[in-house]
Amino acid sequence: MSSSEIRDISLWESGETKISWVKSNMPLLRSIEEDFAQTKPFSGLRVALSVHLEAKTAYLCKVFAAGGAEMYITGSNPLSTQDDVAAALVHAGLNVYAWYNASDEDYERHTSKVIEARPNIIIDDGGDLVSLIHTKYAEFLPDVIGGCEETTTGIIRLRAMDKNNALKFPMMLVNNADCKHLFDNRYGTGQSVWDGINRTTNLIVAGKYAVVAGYGWCGKGVAMRAKGLGAKVIVTEIDPIKALEAHMDGFEVMPMSEAAKIGDFFVTVTGCSDVITAEHFSLMKNGAICSNAGHFDVEVAVAALRKMAVKTFTARNNIMGYTLSNGNTIYVIAEGRLVNLAAGDGHPAEIMDMSFAIQALSARYLKENSKKLSGNIIDVPREIDEEVAKRLLGFKGIGIDKLTDEQIEYLAL
Repeated sequence: MSSSEIRDISLWESGETKISWVKSNMPLLRSIEEDFAQTKPFSGLRVALSVHLEAKTAYLCKVFAAGGAEMYITGSNPLSTQDDVAAALVHAGLNVYAWYNASDEDYERHTSKVIEARPNIIIDDGGDLVSLIHTKYAEFLPDVIGGCEETTTGIIRLRAMDKNNALKFPMMLVNNADCKHLFDNRYGTGQSVWDGINRTTNLIVAGKYAVVAGYGWCGKGVAMRAKGLGAKVIVTEIDPIKALEAHMDGFEVMPMSEAAKIGDFFVTVTGCSDVITAEHFSLMKNGAICSNAGHFDVEVAVAALRKMAVKTFTARNNIMGYTLSNGNTIYVIAEGRLVNLAAGDGHPAEIMDMSFAIQALSARYLKENSKKLSGNIIDVPREIDEEVAKRLLGFKGIGIDKLTDEQIEYLAL
């Protein structure tokens, strides 16, 4: 019998329908589920997972369960949890602690419930579980074999912990795997961000200025898709090399203080705080729309905007309007939280199929090799990346060339 803390178990059929749909479009995870069901690599192990709790994540949880894991699940963002999906997992016998629009207190309690299960493996998205077990539940650290981190922000936190000798177990850097960041961060974020913006605003993008803050892999994808929608794209950056790359990719590059004056849509994708601040809000034109695609809701300074506003109102579902003393109104989507999940369904299923395949195989690798690992910051082995790519090419019916013995010998010279 599962324990849980969710909104409404009666929603499970709707959630199961969503999970069935994504499963039908995730051939990699289906094949891994079949493998895990036979080999049971996680038999007797407790797996704690904190990832955006929607249908694709739910299917990953079922794959782990098929491999014998006892699952303890929460969401990594209060606005990305889908209550019907959470109900479907509970109905399937998994332990879930999450609901949509959780308060800070609820979110902390749900995260704590997952850690209180004394996990052996941690699947994290942003580093909240890893941070919590080190700071509040240190007595459980000996139970942990290791974990996997899904996103850039989480890896930044892990590296900071490791630099200070604070990280006490190995973590696989799933985000750094080629089959994750080259596709998930670029194509997944690019498509899902604009899907969230478009469905929430119902406004045209073509002909307008889209300001993309940050030109990492996620920013590249957001800028690329904005261009495809007909926007005039401006990139803001702090890294001179990335700024030069954006310029050579055909985008305008300028400081945010200049971009703020002309932008229609703003998307922050930096992993940093205070990217759009009171200084920039005061420069924006009437009707400017701000959104964030970074992991935490600190990139757009919504609190500062709220303080500046002489009037605050709900302009549309999931869009708040803030009228300033100069008469201009600035709009913010999804409270400045992840726009592709808080205002949409996240990355396409086919993209998350690759990312979650890396997660599942990396977790198995951890379990099988934990005693052989050196250090606590672990790159995903190249063979896992290649296995995922080869499997997916096979499912797509795509063949590639192979080196001959003579070519192998030539390249070795």
